Amino acid sequence: MLRVLIALALMCLLNPAFADDERAQTQKQLDATRQDIAELKKALGQLQEEKSGVQKDLRSTETEMGKLEKQVEALQKELKKSEAELQRLDDEKKKLQSARVEQQRLIAIQARAAYQNGRQEYLKLLLNQQNPEKFARTLTYYDYLSQARLTQLRNFNETLRQLAEVEKDIDLQQAQLLVQKSSLEDQKAQLDTVRQERQVALAKLNQDYKARDQKLQARQQDQADLTKVLKTIEETLARQAREAEEARQKALLAQQEAEKRQREQEALAKSRGQGDSDEAPRRPAKVPGALVSSAGQSYGGPFEQAKGKLPWPVDGRLLARFGESRGDDDRTKWDGVMISASAGSQVHAVHGGRVVFADWLRGAGLLVILDHGNGYLSLYGHNQSLLKEAGDIVKAGEAIATVGNSGGGQDTPALYFAIRQQGRPSDPAQWCRSQG
Repeated sequence: MLRVLIALALMCLLNPAFADDERAQTQKQLDATRQDIAELKKALGQLQEEKSGVQKDLRSTETEMGKLEKQVEALQKELKKSEAELQRLDDEKKKLQSARVEQQRLIAIQARAAYQNGRQEYLKLLLNQQNPEKFARTLTYYDYLSQARLTQLRNFNETLRQLAEVEKDIDLQQAQLLVQKSSLEDQKAQLDTVRQERQVALAKLNQDYKARDQKLQARQQDQADLTKVLKTIEETLARQAREAEEARQKALLAQQEAEKRQREQEALAKSRGQGDSDEAPRRPAKVPGALVSSAGQSYGGPFEQAKGKLPWPVDGRLLARFGESRGDDDRTKWDGVMISASAGSQVHAVHGGRVVFADWLRGAGLLVILDHGNGYLSLYGHNQSLLKEAGDIVKAGEAIATVGNSGGGQDTPALYFAIRQQGRPSDPAQWCRSQG
């Protein structure tokens, strides 16, 4: 499983390789946790066969749920467009019907006038030719009236034609709307079926994790897998940055050497001047259950200058704080926070960046990881569906996922949110705006 996760990260990040020094650091971390893991290895071996099948079903089911959620959302948008078009056609139909009634009234007036005058008026003009000039003017007047009547009739016929076309379009739109609604109902029914299958898988998985020591080992293994994936991503980003810098140095070698010496002197002076000021004062920990909010203006500056200025990714309550023990064992700590929120609520990017991971990960469920540059990453886990893919560029405040409880281990929907600074976990409460 770990090899598959690392291979997926490699594909998403243009096939990076581990450097020797980074590999040595990873080995030290593995040695530090090996002693705690050894005592539980024997028990885990017996459980692994049952657990692997359940996790495979869980991953497939939750990934399918995410796709169906996106399809349902897209179909609902199409329904709204169809309903708006139907409303527009109905308004146009009402206007044409009003025009038809008005034209009928005018034609009736013209018809009554023509009937009242009749041919007798022409006969009188022919017999009474005492004033030829008046006779000619009168004939011209009657010609104008006849032309006006013909124009009214043509307009009336054109209105009837347009009205027939609009009614035809309305019938077509209504038929399409019925088809779309039927398709939406089928999609929702399919989604309900998938949700029921997922509940069965979750029940089996939770039953397999009843024992306290087994849950502890699963958490440690999940954290190790996540750490390795994150490490691969961070090292790839660092390598890409180094390669880009080397290319620029070859193009402007002389100028950059001078600039490099100047930067080294400034960095040395800065490090001597800062002293102990590098240690930022730690913000008081959030009280469990404290409200957090994604509302407010997004921060558009560099991520490293965003401490205390970022919005939270979702509206909700803090269930777990950074640094707290996970469960009743002090050997595992929270490296992020858990935020309780309604299932299906949109998860927003706290800062602009690029999606470097968007997939299912054991222990984190459907997970999104954003790269904000200069070694800063933000993580969003246990989602119900993913709205972005690896490689997408997202803006601050843009929806990237929806809240859920994928990945197992929790009964209620909540978001796992974490921030990594140069590969090290950092307290999100120091970066996001306080709610007072």
